[in-house]
Amino acid sequence: MTADTSRYQAFTISITPFAEDGSIDEAKLRRHLSKLGDAGIGVYVGGGGSGEGYTLSADETKRLLAIAVEELKGRVPIRAMGVEPRTAKQMIDFLDMAARAGVDAAQVYSLDVGHGHVPTPRELDAYFSEVLSHSDVPSVLSTHQSVGYVIPAEVIIELFDRHKQLVGLNVSHQDPNYLRTLADALGDRIDICVGGPHQAPLALAFGAQGFLSSEGNIAPKLCMSVVAAASTGDNALFLDRWGKLMRLFMALYGNGGIRVTKALLEHFGLAGGVPRAPRRPAEADALAKALAVVEEIGLADIEGW
Repeated sequence: MTADTSRYQAFTISITPFAEDGSIDEAKLRRHLSKLGDAGIGVYVGGGGSGEGYTLSADETKRLLAIAVEELKGRVPIRAMGVEPRTAKQMIDFLDMAARAGVDAAQVYSLDVGHGHVPTPRELDAYFSEVLSHSDVPSVLSTHQSVGYVIPAEVIIELFDRHKQLVGLNVSHQDPNYLRTLADALGDRIDICVGGPHQAPLALAFGAQGFLSSEGNIAPKLCMSVVAAASTGDNALFLDRWGKLMRLFMALYGNGGIRVTKALLEHFGLAGGVPRAPRRPAEADALAKALAVVEEIGLADIEGW
C-alpha cells in the first residue's frame, strides 16, 4: 500500500480553560481555540484527559461545543471527544449533543462498565452497534488503554464494515502488532491516528495517517511541522521536529501533564487558565523543569511567541 501523504494529520485534544472560581473562562477558551486554528491543527474538545471532560456538566459541554464550532468550523477539523461512557445511552446522548452543535465528527469512546470489569467481545459489538445505529453523525471510534482492555481487532474491522458513518479510528495502545493489523485492514479507507506523538513514525510506516497530541495545546505549529516534514519526505527535518516534540512530550507528562501545560501557557501570556478540582495547579519545581525543556528546544521561535 502506497502512502497517501496528503492524508497525514495531527489533532490536539484541547484544554478547557477554567477561571479561579471554577467556571469555564470563555474568553480564554476562544483565544486558545483561535490560536489552534491559526496553526492549522485539528481539534478535539471536551476530552476526559486534556479537556477535563469528567468535570463538565451537560450544559457546560454543550456550551463548550458551541464555542468550538463558532471559532473553528471551516478553519480546521473540529471534533467532539467526550469521556468514556458507562452505558450506550450516555454515548448516544453525547453524539446527539455533538450533532446539534454542528461539529465535523464525534468520537465514540470505549465502554467503561466500571468496578474493573471488562466487557466481552460480544458485549462490545452490541454496545457499539446500538450506539452507531442511533446516530448518523460522522464518528471516530476509539480503542483506548484507559479502560483497561483492548477491543479485539476483528470486532473493530467488522464495525467499520457495517457502519458507514465511521470515518476514523483512534488507537491508543502500545502493541505494534495491533496497530499493524488495524492499519492493514482499514488504513486505505479511513483515517487512523495513534494516541500520542511517540508512535507517529510507526503509525505512518504502517499506513496510518497521524497522531493525537496534548502537546499541541502549547506547540500546535511544532506538531504541524512534523506532519509537513513527513508529507514532503524531508526525513532530516522530520527527525529534528519529532525529536523536539518528543522532548516536550516527556517534559509535560513527567511534570504534571495538563496541569503543567496550563501553567506554561499562562507563563507565556497565552490562554491556559487553571485546572478544575480535583486537579490542582502545577508545583513550581515542575513548571521550572518543563520551562527548561521549552527553552532547550527553542519552542518560542517555532511558535512565534
